[in-house]
Amino acid sequence: MPIPTEPIGSIPRSPELVEGLSAFASGRLGQAELDAVTQRAVADTVRRFEATGSPVVTDGEQAKSSFATYPLDGATSLAGDGAVIPFADGHTRRLPRLTGGPFRYASFAEKYLRAVSHHTDLPVKQAVIAPSALSLLYPSDGLADYPREEFLADLVDQSEADIRRCLDAGAASVQMDFTEGRLSLKLDPSRGLLRSFVELNNQVLDRFSDEERARIGVHTCPGGDQDSTHSLDVDYAELLPDLFALNAGRFYLQLASEPDRERVLRIIGDHAPAGAVVFLGVIDPIDPRVETPEVVRDRVLQAARFLPADRMGTCDDCGFSPFADDTSTSRDTAFAKIAARVEGTALAAEALGV
Repeated sequence: MPIPTEPIGSIPRSPELVEGLSAFASGRLGQAELDAVTQRAVADTVRRFEATGSPVVTDGEQAKSSFATYPLDGATSLAGDGAVIPFADGHTRRLPRLTGGPFRYASFAEKYLRAVSHHTDLPVKQAVIAPSALSLLYPSDGLADYPREEFLADLVDQSEADIRRCLDAGAASVQMDFTEGRLSLKLDPSRGLLRSFVELNNQVLDRFSDEERARIGVHTCPGGDQDSTHSLDVDYAELLPDLFALNAGRFYLQLASEPDRERVLRIIGDHAPAGAVVFLGVIDPIDPRVETPEVVRDRVLQAARFLPADRMGTCDDCGFSPFADDTSTSRDTAFAKIAARVEGTALAAEALGV
């Protein structure tokens, strides 16, 4: 079987969509007009994915305001002064803060999957946000009429529903985005926060059968917003053993941007679950240089010294534009990098005889 290769998530929004979002925010464009612009962006994204030879496609998150907060689109009982995520270049992103319960998703990822399916016959992958990320919505001083334990129970139910609806709608795979995993070690080096995140995510994963979990993966990276990260300075070795305690059938790991890839590969080889497929990042979305297929091939061949080919896949380190206003990478550059990943993975498979 050839080595599988998959995108992670976001693609820079089309120029028409960037302008449409600005016009919508200023009241110059209505919702129906914005929806039409978004659907054209989705169709173009799928077409360009297909042109790269990618065996799996996504919508590139064209319709998401961000990878993390799409379930909150249209939600009430939220304030704007939630947890702050600082990035290495000094900019920040801020999550909302929950002001009351019960917690319910206002939007499910299934709708993005169905929108893509109209434009392609290829397998479609859908990214969802991990419940651990949304657990950060709960205020540190609590809510008088909505205990944290009740919130977490509701959150687990909603996260399960988000994944299950995607599987039932025909997703080839569902990827749980867990970028807060590495960041948690900066906030709490004792690993207590990380392990609470893993436990919470496993409460959701454990509700699925072994067959279903084979189609569910977990993605981790040190962030990648506006060409900056939030936790690349945290030693990957501190994260990986606990990450592999997640009961997922697939792991999508940032690797291309690691300064010592061989050290990380050795840790992955030692700790990755025997039954899981590990997709290794061979493309760095933050680096403006487009990798050649030969660079990708060589990264895969290096990885094959630590993981057998039948347990390995390739991916991008992370999404190219996780927030809608991130235009730091061009759309053309993103698809050139994806094409290099697809071709380079095929070259590696040929060299390995698989």
